[in-house]
Amino acid sequence: MNERPGAWLPRLQEVGERLAEEWISARRPARPDTPQPQELRASDDDRERVAQVLQDAHADGRITLEELEERLGIVYSARTLGDLVDLTADLLPADEQPLRLDGRPVSAFFKQEQRGGRWVVPAELDVTAMFGTTKLDLRDAILQNRRIVINATLVFGGLEIHVPEDLEVIRVTKDKTVRLTKQPTEPGAPVVEVRTTNFAGDVKVKEPPRRKRRR
Repeated sequence: MNERPGAWLPRLQEVGERLAEEWISARRPARPDTPQPQELRASDDDRERVAQVLQDAHADGRITLEELEERLGIVYSARTLGDLVDLTADLLPADEQPLRLDGRPVSAFFKQEQRGGRWVVPAELDVTAMFGTTKLDLRDAILQNRRIVINATLVFGGLEIHVPEDLEVIRVTKDKTVRLTKQPTEPGAPVVEVRTTNFAGDVKVKEPPRRKRRR
């Protein structure tokens, strides 16, 4: 039976992603001292994000007034991110959720994969790009630690990181450490350490426009 050209590509992507996740899970030690994403404290902004989704769902008839009032009661009494995430799980797809606690590896095999919005960046994140590109947007993210380690495996692939102000990104290879962010940061600012294992791979950092100094 003849297959149309390119029909094998989705299967190859799926197999590659599964193997990458299994390999990473097997080699990574547990870190019991690190708070889990669902245990992190929720901010007022986090509560408002969830409340807005609920209000929109009520406005277009997906939840009743009673359901809205019940869920809003939970929203405004929530202490942690884990208290909030389930309230919108049945209202939006996973990639459109107002809060994302998914700390799984980010893998791109022959495609582009990205993670952004209000998401928790785990203390250690594995990224794989093989003939593809991974994009991490940290501008609205919550960092689980002041120092984040990204283990990037790049094979003819790329990693692109969008950063907010006052966040430093360094790249660590076997023989050297290079600072990738150009703008100065305050002492004690958060640091993202990218440890790369690559073959013809590239890491790019996108910074916000430099603020003009007042005269």
